[in-house]
Amino acid sequence: CYGTPQDYGLDVHVKGQVKSKTSGLPIKGIKVSVAHNLQYDITCEDGTFSFYSEFRDSLSFHFQDIDSTQNSQYADKDTLLTGIADSELFLDILMEEK
Repeated sequence: CYGTPQDYGLDVHVKGQVKSKTSGLPIKGIKVSVAHNLQYDITCEDGTFSFYSEFRDSLSFHFQDIDSTQNSQYADKDTLLTGIADSELFLDILMEEK
């Protein structure tokens, strides 16, 4: 769970936690990515993730269960954030089981 290192451009630090909508427990093994970009991270044991992405006015995030056989099966989720003004974002994401 190391995420993408920061480069020398104008970046936003994206971090957060992914939990089950049903149980409220953290989910390990969720791929968190930015649409149309190479940055991503896989959630750790405690459901957390952290990476840097290019600073933009809006960012579209994709959450995908890539180890569905280990931690139940969760439906993919997309989230669009607009009006980004800070250099840090914290996302608290709830995913539904399939």
